[in-house]
Amino acid sequence: MKIENITVSDWRDYERHDFSFNSHDGLIVLPKTPAEGNPWVWRAEFFSAFDTVDMDLLSKGWAIAYYSVSDMYGAPGAIALMKPFKDALVEKYSLSAKCAMFGFSRGGLYTVNYTAEYPEDIAVIYLDAPVCDIRSWPGNFGKGGGDDFCWKECKEHYGITDESAKTFSGNPLDKIEKLVADKIPCVLVAGLIDRLVPYCENGELFVKKYEELGGTIKTILKPDCDHHPHSLDDPTPISEFIIVHK
Repeated sequence: MKIENITVSDWRDYERHDFSFNSHDGLIVLPKTPAEGNPWVWRAEFFSAFDTVDMDLLSKGWAIAYYSVSDMYGAPGAIALMKPFKDALVEKYSLSAKCAMFGFSRGGLYTVNYTAEYPEDIAVIYLDAPVCDIRSWPGNFGKGGGDDFCWKECKEHYGITDESAKTFSGNPLDKIEKLVADKIPCVLVAGLIDRLVPYCENGELFVKKYEELGGTIKTILKPDCDHHPHSLDDPTPISEFIIVHK
């Protein structure tokens, strides 16, 4: 399967290509001058939202890509769709075989689950207020508010119930040992007063285990920040980490 029927447009003074691939929408924004090795960012979810890091890297020669498998919560079915997209995108645009994958909020599910399945495709991951346990969000088994509609969708995609979710072992928190063994560097940014995706149930547990296992992880915490806004006004600390580990 190849990427075809591309529509080209101007987006923030950059060239953007939109297309359909395997019945899902995809896009790529091309830098004016590609950096050495044609590096790229794969935004797992919420393209263009809180994208200071994306835009900083775009200005430095990185392409930015997105593939819409929304409302699948990083379940195996989503990962199965994402792999052929990645391979086709690399071939079409002569991109680096390994990308930097960005997981914002529920995008953390896609990012970690994909990386655990296909570590050869990922150079570095950036997680921002990530969902690391579907029982925390959208399941509302913990301190957060959860989301009943999203939880219903999520259970359907994972093939689980409220009862079986209690012993579910397919969360990002269950994939850390694999990521560390595969030497995947990670930068994680989170707000400490996140009421939607509580840090204590998600990012904090992820960071703790990553560090305990000797993984490479940089943590940036925002003491007075809720779930939004994501990222940093000054993207430099995140961008520098990603560039070093590309």
